[in-house]
Amino acid sequence: MIKNIARGFSALSLALVPLLSAPAAQAAPAPEVTTLADAVGLVKVTEEDRTGYTRSSFKHWNSGDDAGDGCNTRNEVLLAEAVMAPTVEAGCKLTGGTWRSYYDGQEVTSAGALDIDHMVPLAEAWDSGASAWSASRREAYANDQGSAVSLVAVTARSNRQKSDQDPADWMPPSPEAQCRYVGEWVSTKLRWQLTADDRELEALKVYAEGPCEDTIVRYTPAA
Repeated sequence: MIKNIARGFSALSLALVPLLSAPAAQAAPAPEVTTLADAVGLVKVTEEDRTGYTRSSFKHWNSGDDAGDGCNTRNEVLLAEAVMAPTVEAGCKLTGGTWRSYYDGQEVTSAGALDIDHMVPLAEAWDSGASAWSASRREAYANDQGSAVSLVAVTARSNRQKSDQDPADWMPPSPEAQCRYVGEWVSTKLRWQLTADDRELEALKVYAEGPCEDTIVRYTPAA
């Protein structure tokens, strides 16, 4: 989709003009590109542990990628993913606009009816390695716009049905969305070096070796 291309280009843009005598900025690393089956094989497997998890361990929503635009991460994602752009009023209040929730194929015309879903839920991330991270890295994860797939605007209903479940227990209700979803799930796990448990990995393999065998995964490791 156009919005994903735009967000991907933003994440991979080059700093082409050096400042005075400072060395030229380095190009952002090229994304890793592989098949879904090979990507699943790169995900490390461990037991999950939710001990100590609280949602407040992941600070969100912060001031977003552009601290000067007056919009937090949630609203920046809504603006990036709008099919028809909303009007931005004082305080980054969004009115009008149209979005398409790919989990369930629903068209949405009110920003308030949308949730910004963490592709890999915060609790699942905690289970999978984020419990050992610093607070600043967890904040970076919770507000990650460096990848077009880390955060996604979807209907509140579908997001709350998903909750903190992994693909062994929940998949998007729209069949057309499922291969995309599995690919984006694995991409996010690899981007942040998160692990999977046995049930999750087996579920991913079912899709990777079956209906989603042609799915391509792209990811850039988080700094």
